[in-house]
Amino acid sequence: MSKAKVAVLIDGGYTRALAQKERLPHNPDYIEKVAKACVEDDETALRFLYYDCAPYKGTVKLPVSGNEHVFDKPDAWLHELARKDLFAIRRGVLKFRGWNTKKIPVPPNALTDKDFSPNFEQKGVDMRIGLDVATYSSSRLVDRLILVSGDTDCVPAMKLARINGIQIVLVTFPKRSPSGELMTHADFTREVLWPKP
Repeated sequence: MSKAKVAVLIDGGYTRALAQKERLPHNPDYIEKVAKACVEDDETALRFLYYDCAPYKGTVKLPVSGNEHVFDKPDAWLHELARKDLFAIRRGVLKFRGWNTKKIPVPPNALTDKDFSPNFEQKGVDMRIGLDVATYSSSRLVDRLILVSGDTDCVPAMKLARINGIQIVLVTFPKRSPSGELMTHADFTREVLWPKP
């Protein structure tokens, strides 16, 4: 019996947040381990699609002092991940949306720049996931799509894939429950254990 062909779609922001809570790394080698752990023995991976934004680069004014602050983290890790076998990277854009206070309620004493953290917003990641789900399902390149995301914006694309006869597998991790809406539009849920770093 031939193995089912699958594509694994990984929302980088989602997996990063979960990995941080588990105190696990989020680097190219570990992302590759997570991607491979999502594929079962009766499946063969056609592609691993990873969706994320490069770190924000730009100069902004700090909220209290008004001094300039430069964001300039490298994005070499995304290039490294793109060079791994079967990986394709889909990049969104990270937008700077101002500053948030780290503590609520705001402390009564005089605030400093250190009391604030930057607020970034991902743009375009959900759209790219939806486009790939539509492409893979309409061309029937795979038998099932394995989705690693907690974003309900994926639901319309999931519906389209199922209409086209493609199975949707929603990945869950230990102690993490996906939203009911995502589960409603998936054919299966699959709990994946975090690989050893």
